[in-house]
Amino acid sequence: MLPAGMGKNWKDFWKRQNVIPSIRKTIRWWALSAAVGATVGTLVALFLFGLDRVTEVHWQYPWLLYLLPVAGAISAWMFTLSGRGADRGNNLILEEIHEQRSGVPMRMAPLVLLGTWLTHLFGGSAGREGTAVQMGAAIAAGVGRWLRLSREETRSLLLCGVAAGFGSVFGTPVAGAIFAVEFLVNGRLASRPILPCLIASIVGDQVTLLWGIQHTQYVITLDPSIALGLPVTVGAKVVLASVCFGAASVLFAKATHLVQDYSKRWIAMNWLRPFIGGLAIIALVQLLGTRDYLGLGVSAPHGNPNAVTIQSAFQEDGAEPPSWLFKLLFTAITVGSGFKGGEVTPLFFIGATLGHVLGDALGLPTGWMAGLGLVAVFSGATKTPVASTFVAIELFLPHGEGLTQSGFVVYAAIACFVAYAVSGPTSIYHAQRHHSEVG
Repeated sequence: MLPAGMGKNWKDFWKRQNVIPSIRKTIRWWALSAAVGATVGTLVALFLFGLDRVTEVHWQYPWLLYLLPVAGAISAWMFTLSGRGADRGNNLILEEIHEQRSGVPMRMAPLVLLGTWLTHLFGGSAGREGTAVQMGAAIAAGVGRWLRLSREETRSLLLCGVAAGFGSVFGTPVAGAIFAVEFLVNGRLASRPILPCLIASIVGDQVTLLWGIQHTQYVITLDPSIALGLPVTVGAKVVLASVCFGAASVLFAKATHLVQDYSKRWIAMNWLRPFIGGLAIIALVQLLGTRDYLGLGVSAPHGNPNAVTIQSAFQEDGAEPPSWLFKLLFTAITVGSGFKGGEVTPLFFIGATLGHVLGDALGLPTGWMAGLGLVAVFSGATKTPVASTFVAIELFLPHGEGLTQSGFVVYAAIACFVAYAVSGPTSIYHAQRHHSEVG
């Protein structure tokens, strides 16, 4: 029997129930999210391919480091000439999502791409996620303007661009989607745009892989014959270490902001700030007598297999006690003085090497603790404990051995949330809002 009032026209009935418009809107958003994800995934593939090439060139010609000040000046000049606020990076994106202003310019994508390649070609200590996220947001903003989307629709599409950028640059599509909605407000996880973000992130990651890009594999091997100890004891040690991870994240954010604020206060010319920052990096290399803290720091350069890197931190003797602090200093100067790149990969380096050192001190497997430190310092600095937990799941579980039996995911969640709590309101993003500010 047909429902009352339905009559014989099924189409009219479903229209009156608002089902057909809802289905159309859903399909439209799935298509938009997938299109943004595919475009961003292609750009990220190009970016990562070029990043590998410029890194190899820097390893092959180490004298390029001495041109780092000039590279910084050129990068700053490019943004000053054409940036229209694009030099503000992730903070500009956050401001546009919170309250629409002049928009995220499309030119941000090529500018940050070239700027990051310059940073790494000449040895600056920076990451890559900032570039991918900013390219994603710039593409999404351009699509929004082209389609004349509403304020709320543009906001959602920007989040899709952020998710696609993060997910495709690290190969963590679920974490990318959660990061996009979690980094907006400290202490609150938005829910409405999560499905479009997930679609964009998954599509972006798959398209990046289709272009032949291989993501870095972080392998934690836990010997089954090694007993971690009683869960209460291990948990107490992880909490203690996580307090240190949270403190390290605060130190990194404070140091980066300090360099940024004082360089703007004391140096009026934009191009001179990274020029002086480049000189400072050269001086640090000469003072410490090592190049281990230049560039991404993911893997060892050719001819130097004993270099301290993120991957070496998962090995038995892969880090020294001051390694995390040196990387923190190099990155704070590089990013704070105006070089382009990102902070997340350096945060991974800081967390992994600090975790290695703390694992040795606390009597826990150093590689296992390096994994916890990698995600926990990231969590404290970005205020994204849920996304950070999923980073641990997507980065480590597919390649690790013995992690499930050790309760790694549970301890990773503990580490991420404790570091987040300890770090308080301090974030690497100036424009990130606290939940008390948004009601």
